[in-house]
Amino acid sequence: MTLSILKWPGLMAAVLLVAFVVAGHAPLYGAETPMSVPAPAVDNPKQPGAPQTAVLAAGCFWGVQGVFEHVRGVRKVVSGYAGGERGTAQYETVSTGTTGHAESVMITFDPAQISYGQLLQIAFSVVHDPTQLNRQGPDAGSQYRSAIFVADADQRRIAESYIAQLNQAHAFPRPIATRIESLRGFYPAESYHQDYLVHHPNAPYIEYNDLPKVENLEHVFPALYNREPVLTTSN
Repeated sequence: MTLSILKWPGLMAAVLLVAFVVAGHAPLYGAETPMSVPAPAVDNPKQPGAPQTAVLAAGCFWGVQGVFEHVRGVRKVVSGYAGGERGTAQYETVSTGTTGHAESVMITFDPAQISYGQLLQIAFSVVHDPTQLNRQGPDAGSQYRSAIFVADADQRRIAESYIAQLNQAHAFPRPIATRIESLRGFYPAESYHQDYLVHHPNAPYIEYNDLPKVENLEHVFPALYNREPVLTTSN
């Protein structure tokens, strides 16, 4: 399928951007302004161990995957669906917003190099705006919600503590809308969605909405930035 079919709202946003700039107005959407939020006060210590996973939803999975593929200590990032049933985990069905699924990513990481809490900090800082309810940028619907799918009590403890910490510190101008949900299953997306940012860097949706997020990662977290992405399709 073409970009116009897959992300029509994103293409429309690109067209609107040109129109608004020509008219002398500010753009409606785009990559979120990076936020310098504090590190989580409650987190796991970084120490050697078996690879761990985190499942996060933060809008269109193209950009979310693209950012985390550049994070030092991350071994693999898979775009997929979480929050619904296996039988409805297809792009066209999820895009109806009726399945309970959110476009998500599963991040496999080395706990000696990066912690679960640091992944959440990156998500809140440069990946998306966690105060938006059921939308990110030009994409609207519950399938684009901000969510942390926790696999165990430890992940839930860190996620709940961090959201409370950021709200109490008024780190954002509005309350955080991120939902904490129990991980019932993660279903990889279709192959054409994997590494989409890397394979389609000149697509209008990617150029406007997602490449700035990767640049923000480098600027806000230089010590955690890897110039060469870890590609899912090469693993």
